[in-house]
Amino acid sequence: MDRDDVVTLQPTGSSGGGALEGIRVIELGQLLAGPFAGHLLADMGAEVIKVEPPGRGDPMREWGHDRYKGRALFWPSLARNKMSVSLNLRSEAGQQLLKELVADADVLIENFRPGTLEKWGIGPDALLERNPRLVIARVSGYGQTGPYSDRVGFASAGEAVGGLRHLNGFPGEPPPRTGISLGDSLAGMFALQGILAALVWRQGPGECRGQVIDASITESCFALLEGAITEYNALGVIRGPSGTGLRNVAPSNLYPSIEGRWIVIAANGDPIFARLCQAIGQPELATDPRFVSHTARGEHAEELDRLITEWTVLREAETIEAILNEAGVVVSRVYDVADISRDPQFLARDMLLHVEDPELGDIVVPGFVPKLSVTPGTMKWTGPAIVGAHNRYVYCELLGHDAEDLESWQQRGII
Repeated sequence: MDRDDVVTLQPTGSSGGGALEGIRVIELGQLLAGPFAGHLLADMGAEVIKVEPPGRGDPMREWGHDRYKGRALFWPSLARNKMSVSLNLRSEAGQQLLKELVADADVLIENFRPGTLEKWGIGPDALLERNPRLVIARVSGYGQTGPYSDRVGFASAGEAVGGLRHLNGFPGEPPPRTGISLGDSLAGMFALQGILAALVWRQGPGECRGQVIDASITESCFALLEGAITEYNALGVIRGPSGTGLRNVAPSNLYPSIEGRWIVIAANGDPIFARLCQAIGQPELATDPRFVSHTARGEHAEELDRLITEWTVLREAETIEAILNEAGVVVSRVYDVADISRDPQFLARDMLLHVEDPELGDIVVPGFVPKLSVTPGTMKWTGPAIVGAHNRYVYCELLGHDAEDLESWQQRGII
């Protein structure tokens, strides 16, 4: 990737610009689901104070498929724009400090096992008593209520119970997972949706108070099942995995190029299918009784895929894309991250940001989603390199404690 083709942002010194500027968020919990919601809020300009246990902090500091200069490379994206304080929430003094933190906060995010905060005396009732306007987002595997609520929940199990895993893969084969923690990210996004709705409601007429958002990984996966639940209850149909396409939707599949690249071609509507037939030199297929309607094409999907493959397998991927894009047909090679990193669309949309990390040097992180025209996201820093990097600022400048307090808390293992 050409260094001049990416957007370079300064990790410090940026000011304003975020839609959520002035909103203070306290982020509890570890790993991905809750912190992903905090990451999205920080991207939108919120002041996110991440609370980590003293010592090693969030395990996500060590997560990632590969390491660079001894560091894991997920952290600069997940923790960017956040501050870090260390705090032992199991201690009475730590619980008191958390209550001080939430007194002037707008949002608290946690993804502990349900009942953990209540056991520590810092559940929603206690926090809302301290700050009635606080919006509390609770992210868990199965939700705060119900017979499974006390189970430990990760994305892998949530995707299984929520139905996504069953729909993935090929009939008769073990249902695979995606190469990411999809359920965690979905739960974080639904938590964000609830947080934003609660903040808007809080500003309206009435009591103008906070509330509790209950977002589960399982239900976040369940929410993406489209019409599968209604189909089952009305017809007794259990939708299953459909491989690389969708059952009764054709053509919409993967097709090989001459050099072995996989190409997505989607032309399942009548007008776009006619354009595809014209582009591949077989206009008569558009009026063929086997393919003349959406229903007919679905019934004869295998035969239609074979005919399209006979055309694609003789051509290079770039040629296929050029011909079908010109014809107005949905088409794309299946990208890996190397393809993404040199793609002009991602570059033009500022989705590859060069930033300067104090330890890693020049690195690339993902850009901001979605794009806001007036209040775009701002990259201020790549996340706190050490646990408790902002202890002095938060505990002394924001809460009014002194250096002696910090030293005493450190010696007692509170921070």
